Amino acid sequence: RDAAYLQTQLLIAQKEEAGIQLQAEEYDLMAAAADLDEIEEVNANCILMANL
Repeated sequence: RDAAYLQTQLLIAQKEEAGIQLQAEEYDLMAAAADLDEIEEVNANCILMANL
């Protein structure tokens, strides 16, 4: 019974860790997308200023 309990707790912990890692990857992806948006905005401003 103790071994089964520990195995269950281990599986729960592994599942939680995987969820945390996935969440961190999602945050990294959102940050990269925000950086890309900012770069595109700067590029658009540079093109606009070059055409003035």
